[in-house]
Amino acid sequence: MKILVIGDIVGRPGRTAVRDRVQDLREQYKADLIVANVENLAGGYSVTPPLVEELLAAGVDVMTSGNHIFDKREAIDYIAQQPRLLRPANYPPGTPGRGLWTGEIGDTPVAVINLIGRVFMGPADDPFRAADAILRELDQDIKVRLVDFHAEATSEKCALGWYLDGRVSAVFGTHTHVQTADERILPRGTAYITDIGMTGSHAGVIGMDRDDVIARFLTVTHRRMENAKGDVRICGIALDIDETTGRAREITRLALRHEP
Repeated sequence: MKILVIGDIVGRPGRTAVRDRVQDLREQYKADLIVANVENLAGGYSVTPPLVEELLAAGVDVMTSGNHIFDKREAIDYIAQQPRLLRPANYPPGTPGRGLWTGEIGDTPVAVINLIGRVFMGPADDPFRAADAILRELDQDIKVRLVDFHAEATSEKCALGWYLDGRVSAVFGTHTHVQTADERILPRGTAYITDIGMTGSHAGVIGMDRDDVIARFLTVTHRRMENAKGDVRICGIALDIDETTGRAREITRLALRHEP
């Protein structure tokens, strides 16, 4: 099974690039499944229903998120109704939405799990124990299992990768918007990368206008940050998974320039 994972889509530059290129990328990488992190979809903060539906219609199959998912009020009701939009599974009980998607791609059952870290992040339950609980309940016929770990600390991400090695097909980090160069397949067959990077403008600071961000470091009177423009890139990974065992065959890091 070939899987394409797209890193944090930031604002209009990122979502326009994905909308314009997703079908070409599916064909180029022969992707059976496309997963994208969309927590920064709407101007850099959260999602709106029309923007999610636009990307689903364009060809994204499943969407993950993170700490900004509920920044917009309209996301709260919508996420409860849209099973292909996930929020971290280790958010407290009663949080709208779900942190697990299961479905069939062709004849192959697949699971996508969304978790969030606790180091340098907001309150959340233990992602390690949350992963254990999900995997205990998961149908054992589902061999292809993907984990988006939305976390700040590289140590926490790396630790979860080793903790889940052999139990899931891939653990890929999101959140920092800076792609790491440590992609590899762990000894028991789990593909791992600390952060798959950001899809959006790389002409600013993690997707936002550089002058707006610099002003926040130089003054106490913050101004609203706008999306950066120019140097748009689609970052992520391409995975090749053995659907009979769930073990990863290959992980390839992607950083593709997009010219509108």
